[in-house]
Amino acid sequence: VFQTTRHIDAPPQPVWEVLSDVGRWPEWTPTIDSVARLDDGPLQLGSRAEVRQPRLPKATWEVTELLPGRSFTWEATGPGLRTVGRHEVAPDAGGSTVTLSIEQTGPLAFVAALAWRRLTQRYIELEAESLDARVTHDASA
Repeated sequence: VFQTTRHIDAPPQPVWEVLSDVGRWPEWTPTIDSVARLDDGPLQLGSRAEVRQPRLPKATWEVTELLPGRSFTWEATGPGLRTVGRHEVAPDAGGSTVTLSIEQTGPLAFVAALAWRRLTQRYIELEAESLDARVTHDASA
């Protein structure tokens, strides 16, 4: 499991609004080239999106768990590999704590971890940093 946690100096609601609007991720994080939503409206159970990231294969993600205003989990599957991405926003003293994680399972999980270990960890850390910058910059603008 790859994971990062970051404090953001903003209440949970604006953090959640940015984090859950997956179609706009390419606007604020360099780890995402494009997101094509495969359905309309707010993120919900069963929502799907095609995501392109630098140096990684294109993946179709489907929301499998959702606690509105708090967290969502989505999954992408490919031959021999299942990837689960978790995104959580929790209130803390002075703002929010964001926790992002990626877990890979299946026969090719070990190979994927070896191939993309540094990249995966760097991407989730950069996504948390970028989310922080987006939310706190928007709040101060």
